[in-house]
Amino acid sequence: MTGATPPNPVVDFPAFAVSCGEEGSDPLVLHEGRTVRVDEYRASGHLEHLDRDLADVAALGVQVWRYGMPWRLAEPAPGVYDWALWDRALDACRRHDLIPVIDLCHFGLPDHYGGFCEPDWVEGFGRYVDAFLARYPEPVWFTPVNEPGITALFSARLGMWNDRRATEDDYFVALANIVTANLEALRRIRADRDGWWIGSEGFGCELADPADEGGIRAATDARDLQQLVWDLHLGVAPRGVGARFTDVATEAVQERITGLVGVVPADRIIAGHDIYPVSVAPHGTMAARPLSIGDRVAAYEAEATAWFDRYRVPFWVSETSNLGLPVEQGTEWLEALTASLATMTRRGLPVRGICWYSRGDQFDWDTALTVPIGTVTEVGLFDADRRARPVAQAYAALAARGRA
Repeated sequence: MTGATPPNPVVDFPAFAVSCGEEGSDPLVLHEGRTVRVDEYRASGHLEHLDRDLADVAALGVQVWRYGMPWRLAEPAPGVYDWALWDRALDACRRHDLIPVIDLCHFGLPDHYGGFCEPDWVEGFGRYVDAFLARYPEPVWFTPVNEPGITALFSARLGMWNDRRATEDDYFVALANIVTANLEALRRIRADRDGWWIGSEGFGCELADPADEGGIRAATDARDLQQLVWDLHLGVAPRGVGARFTDVATEAVQERITGLVGVVPADRIIAGHDIYPVSVAPHGTMAARPLSIGDRVAAYEAEATAWFDRYRVPFWVSETSNLGLPVEQGTEWLEALTASLATMTRRGLPVRGICWYSRGDQFDWDTALTVPIGTVTEVGLFDADRRARPVAQAYAALAARGRA
């Protein structure tokens, strides 16, 4: 059985991982009056070029590989599993000495589920996780649900994906289901093997001028609402506008989440910060002024420091790229961000790595996937024609330093 072949015997997450990932988002969106399934793998041609794509990444010296096959393709009907893509993917990881961080749900659900606000998919996801674990005994690094908070935000607060709801209450309901599913998946993984939670979550940096009361209030509300996803996963009391979650989510769901907190030991958690240039959000009077790369990286360093003071778990930059900047500035962004990570490490913060996301250019992220017409988003180490960019050379040099 191809799926039973271990891709790599390494178990412990590196002290500092230099990683890459493959963009495989597949939410539902409303486009030109009809519901459309976004398919980033189809847009990029990754499944047709899978072996070459992994070979290109391995040639850079990268070993930690964020990777997932779409859940909807692995479970085309309720309880019916098709492992062909996963078998092929994990075989390729083995051939190219890439150690996968397994991503099981990336912004989309199988067609037989109605949306993230509905509770039925949570148990279905648990059954899928069990089936995956039974077939593949070797992976130990997991991101069961990619970006739980962003999934809830875009599906139930901004009205853009999947459920296309747009209220704060809907956001709380969706987030409760998603956090439950993620924690329940991690419980099942830990019951089966010595698995790690390698997190990936949108990481906004909210800025305001010190004398701007309105800007400070907006930044604080945005931060509190955003950090609710970490509060729920790590057992920290929500604050500010996030505290309304306890008035909206059912008592039974809240009790279930509370009972699952701590299911992964602290030494098996690497929290994920998905930080891009576009992640830095100025509010109020500050919004009128441009931000340099130095400003953005400084904002992340300050936000990450405060985040660690609140949650006290190791973290890594689980996604980054030049998103929000011209592609020509990719190397400059990488160098500035890695210098900041080195500074935080010297200050004693447990920084565990960086992941350029993604290997190749993405598609339609200029509209957050809502206009899926194939517009190239130039953020890859390799362009849409699979040619290496200068930032790929810089990334290879970073990987080489990490192995030295």
